[in-house]
Amino acid sequence: MGSQLVSTDAKNKLEDLSGITILPGQNPYDAFIKACNDNPAEIQALYHAHRTKRNEQQKQKFIATDFKELIIDPFLLRLENPEMEPSFQDPRNCLVFWARPPDHIVRLAAHVQALLKKAAPSVWLMPQHRMHLTALEVTHSKTPEEITALTDIMRSAIPYIADYTYSHRSRLVKPMISYDLSAFAISFLPAAGEPPLGPPPALTATQKAVIEGDSYTYHHLRRDVFDLAQSTGVPIESRYQVPSAHITLGRYLTEKDHETPEARAKWVAIIDEINAWLEKEVWDLKDGEWVGERGGWMRGTDNCGMEGEGRSGSVRVSETEIEAGQPGRLGMLQQRSFRPQIHSWRHSGMRARLIDKFDTLGTFIERANRVNHDKRFFVTQLCD
Repeated sequence: MGSQLVSTDAKNKLEDLSGITILPGQNPYDAFIKACNDNPAEIQALYHAHRTKRNEQQKQKFIATDFKELIIDPFLLRLENPEMEPSFQDPRNCLVFWARPPDHIVRLAAHVQALLKKAAPSVWLMPQHRMHLTALEVTHSKTPEEITALTDIMRSAIPYIADYTYSHRSRLVKPMISYDLSAFAISFLPAAGEPPLGPPPALTATQKAVIEGDSYTYHHLRRDVFDLAQSTGVPIESRYQVPSAHITLGRYLTEKDHETPEARAKWVAIIDEINAWLEKEVWDLKDGEWVGERGGWMRGTDNCGMEGEGRSGSVRVSETEIEAGQPGRLGMLQQRSFRPQIHSWRHSGMRARLIDKFDTLGTFIERANRVNHDKRFFVTQLCD
């Protein structure tokens, strides 16, 4: 029956509002960078244009007099409410490179979640241990066997790709809530010359050269990961390549909190209020409770980004994960009766994770796989 359901993607196309046109066959991230003259300020401006235009577009949809309904994920709805269809299995599987936010950013995201939950008690919230930023979606909506075949092709390149952010560091700044009729997220902009508020990043474990500075933006990183993944011979079949760096915070699973025009107007007003608070209290406040490096993080430094850094120090991301999982299965990890055997060793300040196999019930089998005998292990996990 799951195959008869329509995904939110089909009803909620994420269009690129930056104004950049990508031609078929192009690396979409490289085309974007060239259109911006390889200028960090222009790249940031188009990220800003995309998220502000989209927020205004979605705001008008919420308060429109002809508002019809929210876009509810039917897969997640059934997984969160198994009584609806006890035998339901989500057939979709994806292969994605994730970046884990450090505790600093997770704490901020959780605080924003709490504010939104207070305004709309019935929303579904992303579990904190599942929060992530998608650097590259390789493919989606595949069978487990198809995903396994693709990961087998990529396997030899995975260690290098997983370590890439360790020597190629990019900053993300200026968090704000982005939202639409299906979900809400905290989004960031690539840095463009904002003064660092924390200490300089630590040297790498191997003392190798590091590419950093705001001339190497998050979009440059996505460009490189795209090329590296594609060089393995695996086609890149991302659903979208819009200029967005976001962590999904939650989704709507019921109309309950948004049934009336007044309730919907209140929802968008609360989001506007939180965004104003983020800009005032998080973006540039040096010693504020929620401050990171200008309210963002740097991807690719050692020790999960927390080494030698206080609450006003730079925020780093050092865990890059490659994952194959089932969309809509988020939050189900603790609802299944199995004992995961997860093994992970520090290597160059990073860990890589890989889903390898699923069982017949649509849950997954934990299996660690040694790669190149370098104490790097891949373990199974879900993605969205």
